[in-house]
Amino acid sequence: MVYPSANTKTAAQQAASPGVYLFAGQDFSAKEAQLKKIKQEFLSQSLQDFNQDTLYAKEIKLKDIQEKFLCLPLKNAKRIIVIKEAQLLEESCREFLLAFAKKPSPQLVLVLDFAQYDHKDEFLKKISAFAQILRFKETVDPDTFTLNRQIELKKADQALQLLNQLLRNGEAPERILGGLRYAWERQGVQGLSAQKKLRLLLSCDLEIKTGRLKPAFALEKLIVSLCGMAG
Repeated sequence: MVYPSANTKTAAQQAASPGVYLFAGQDFSAKEAQLKKIKQEFLSQSLQDFNQDTLYAKEIKLKDIQEKFLCLPLKNAKRIIVIKEAQLLEESCREFLLAFAKKPSPQLVLVLDFAQYDHKDEFLKKISAFAQILRFKETVDPDTFTLNRQIELKKADQALQLLNQLLRNGEAPERILGGLRYAWERQGVQGLSAQKKLRLLLSCDLEIKTGRLKPAFALEKLIVSLCGMAG
C-alpha cells in the first residue's frame, strides 16, 4: 500500500519535471508495482531493459553513478535509474544526487529506494524537497535483542530472516556478535549454557577474522547452532 505524504508533489509539478522519486518503506511488492507504473509512463515496453539501470547503494561508488548518469536513452526520451537501499549511500554519492535533484536532466528519471523514512537523515530531508515522495508500509528495524528472542524461541527461520535484514541495513558482524553477548549478559545466562553459547560465539568470531568463512555464512552457522541447543 502507498501512503500519502505531505511532501508529495502535485500532478502539475510532476508533469513539469523529469521526475525524481523517493520510495520509503518495506512493502517490496507495492514498490515493484509502483516502479512498473513509472516504467510504463516513461519507457517504451520494447526498450525497457535498455533504458533502465538498477544499482545497490552498498555496492557502488560515486564513479559508478556518474557513469550511469552519462548514458543516453536508446530510442526513447528518458532513461530510469533506480538506486536501492539508498540509506546506505556514501556521502560523495549523496552530494552528487542532491545536486542532480536540484537541477535534473530532462533525459533521466531517478528513483531512490529507502528502507524507511528516517527524519534524522539530513540527506533524505534535503532531497525530499525536490522529489515526489511515495510512502509505503514500514516496519520497525530489527536489532540484536529481537534476533536473540527468536533464537531463544528456537525459531531458526525467523532468526535467519532477522539476521539478513540486519546485514542489509549495514549492521557490522562484530556488532551483531557483541549485541548477542550483551543480550545474554542482561538475561543472566549462566552455567553450561552460557559456556556453550560463548564458545560458539568465539568460534564464529574467529571464522570471520581469519577469513575461513564469509561473515554472513559464519553468522548463519552460529544462529542455526544456537537454535539447536538443548534446554
